Amino acid sequence: MGKSVKGMPAKGMTAKQLEALCGRWPGVTRDIKWGADLVFSVGGKMFVVTPSDGSEGGRLSFKAADERFLELTDQPGIIAAPYLARARWISVIEPQRFDTRELEALIRDAYTLVRAKLTKKLQAELAPLPPA
Repeated sequence: MGKSVKGMPAKGMTAKQLEALCGRWPGVTRDIKWGADLVFSVGGKMFVVTPSDGSEGGRLSFKAADERFLELTDQPGIIAAPYLARARWISVIEPQRFDTRELEALIRDAYTLVRAKLTKKLQAELAPLPPA
């Protein structure tokens, strides 16, 4: 996260960077599903998935806002997520094409979208999301 050695914005996101980003958000849990996928959830609902071993080019799959789904999937390196496209999930199959900060913002949006769908009671139990 942050800058690369040359001062240019860093590209892509590793599982370790994803862990550092999501691990500080209220109510986030992580586990391994489907063999080797690292899954981050809030209130038991998934919001981002990546291969834990960095395979598949470090693919990142996450929830997108309905109004941004088509815009995002029109970009090179992003497709509708297999099995989850109906739920408006996208798969960034070439994360190295994107600035790390841009990916962080999209994943933060995914967390916010999923958190907003939790019960009011569960939402109230979670601390506020820290500033970006």
